Amino acid sequence: MSTTSQVSAVLAQGGDIPAPHIEYGQIAPLLLVLGAAVVGVLVEAFVGRTARYYVQVPLAFLGLAGGFGWTIALAWRDNPHHVAAEGALGVDGPTLFIQGTILVLALVSLLLIAERGDKVGGHFAAQASALPGSEAEQRTTEAGFTQTEVFPLMMFAVGGMMMFPAANDLLTMFVALEVMSLPLYLLCGLARRRRLLSQEAAVKYFLLGAFSSAFFLYGAALLYGYAGSVRLSDISAQIGKDAGSETLLLAGVALLTVGLLFKLGGVPFHMWKPDVYQGAPTPITALMASCTVVAAFGGILRVYYVAFETLKWDWRPLMWGVAILTMVAGSIIAITQSDIKRMLAYSSIAHAGFLLMGVIASSADGLSSTMFYLVAYGFTSIGAFAVVTMVRDAGGEAGHLSRWAGLGKRSPVVAGVFAFFLLGFAGIPLTSGFTGKFAVFKAAVEGGATPLVIVAVISSAVAAFFYVRVIVVMFFSEPDAEGPVVVAGPATAVAVALGVTATVVLGVIPQPVLDLAGQATTHMFVR
Repeated sequence: MSTTSQVSAVLAQGGDIPAPHIEYGQIAPLLLVLGAAVVGVLVEAFVGRTARYYVQVPLAFLGLAGGFGWTIALAWRDNPHHVAAEGALGVDGPTLFIQGTILVLALVSLLLIAERGDKVGGHFAAQASALPGSEAEQRTTEAGFTQTEVFPLMMFAVGGMMMFPAANDLLTMFVALEVMSLPLYLLCGLARRRRLLSQEAAVKYFLLGAFSSAFFLYGAALLYGYAGSVRLSDISAQIGKDAGSETLLLAGVALLTVGLLFKLGGVPFHMWKPDVYQGAPTPITALMASCTVVAAFGGILRVYYVAFETLKWDWRPLMWGVAILTMVAGSIIAITQSDIKRMLAYSSIAHAGFLLMGVIASSADGLSSTMFYLVAYGFTSIGAFAVVTMVRDAGGEAGHLSRWAGLGKRSPVVAGVFAFFLLGFAGIPLTSGFTGKFAVFKAAVEGGATPLVIVAVISSAVAAFFYVRVIVVMFFSEPDAEGPVVVAGPATAVAVALGVTATVVLGVIPQPVLDLAGQATTHMFVR
């Protein structure tokens, strides 16, 4: 019986309304992360500027690590299948797996965000309120100020990412969407170098994000008009009865899908991604390329596997078209890119198309293979962007592809690591990318989407071209005498090492993580 039904029954009997009961243990990982974010805001208000960094970094680490530990404890139960927070959040196998993935990737991203010092990176503006090129900016930069507001902003964003795939109704999902997005809008405009480009990226992300939020809300409103409820299980039950207006239903599904596809960069809602990835501080780009993608797919999986499961014969043709456009457009347009971060952005778009095949499969195998792919792609993405932060010239990061010429002769280890990440993106055997693609392709074939898999294989072959092109530039071109240098801080080096390790392990011995993902699907999404 739902909470509303319980309250109605009590009122009919003349009793008092029972106090809301919230199992805080079920949502403790989310509370730990958001609690660390709130404490971080207080640190910004009451702790001196010089000491903030040394408080914020351990605080963020403890919040993420504590949340991950509690997530493991919840998953260790025999049946992690509960509805928490008065029905607003679902705690189940897929949600815990996705939340654990977000927390691990956020911990690795924190290593990049916490790196400091001009010689190591200096990724963030010394003072966000100072105008680019102004005397105030120059003065704060020379004083060595550090923008520590990024840590509570990051924690709020991660909290929203954790809430998004756990949301059990569309209203909670919208709140999670905004909690996840608003801090990212700010973080994208805080780059130390190329301030105007960074602020332009933040404005574009904000404006397009506002449009996507409007589409999401309009879709939720139409679905409420159809089902009389925003809860996913109620929408599914109403679809099963086939008693409402089909026009409201299909229009609501279409508008809601637009809002969801925007977050993962599916074509034709992908135009923000290259500009934002290029302009944002690279550690924030790494956070978005890994954690935000995981959260977005977690939300899509919950919506389509719970609310629209009985409607799959209507939405699957639409998703087929989006997946094909996303794979093909991402792979082909990436060939024309001369900026490393923009190329990786279009690569991310292509991978979003591959991941959509797991949604289209609409089966337990499709769900588990998608979750494994998210883990593999997340670690490889963070590692690749970590290498980008290390290759620097006088103007900051060496973004143009021509600046990477001869890097294999100047710094063979760094070039070799980046080449390995690119091969992982391409899906070369013995890398995590190969295992992830194989698992998703297999689930799609079993789900009757063999033509889609053929398109995906061709797109992967096209994508391999621009990955190999970067490798050729690094190893078979002569280095420029005034070319970039490699500057690696200890935290960045650890992030790269973790990315390499995960890409190797998930490619050579992927079975433990595949089994973990498969075990998570035995406790499917709670309704």
